[in-house]
Amino acid sequence: MISAEINYKIQSADEKDVFTHLKKCKENFVPALDKTVNIADYSKKIVENSVTFEAWVNNDLAGLIAAYFNDPKNVAGYITNVSVLHDQAGKGLASRLLKNCISYAAENNFKEISLEVFYKNEKAIGLYQKNGFIETEQKNDLIIMKKYL
Repeated sequence: MISAEINYKIQSADEKDVFTHLKKCKENFVPALDKTVNIADYSKKIVENSVTFEAWVNNDLAGLIAAYFNDPKNVAGYITNVSVLHDQAGKGLASRLLKNCISYAAENNFKEISLEVFYKNEKAIGLYQKNGFIETEQKNDLIIMKKYL
């Protein structure tokens, strides 16, 4: 079987692409994404306010990292979303997208990137640690992690 080509892009997804992707991924989140946000509103916010790092397979948005780089002093970026379609999991998409996001932050002179992750989401925590993020604090059920650039 020939594996589909993965195309990595920045800022090409529209609101419908993001919404469709997040709906397909909602159960992959811990807790489920639709239990914590309105997916339609969240999709709109991502497209309007964040920088998106995307993995496309057969014209489908298969992986997405959305990060806010709107700190007026260009010091701190914040990753609001990391998601990969279930059938594309384990292929390195999240790692590659995370590296693309980190490179973008460094190239734009940001000093750190932070994110929040549910304390029981061991797979995600492992991914972030593997990419140089360290735990800086715990807030209720969330772990705050940072990578200093």
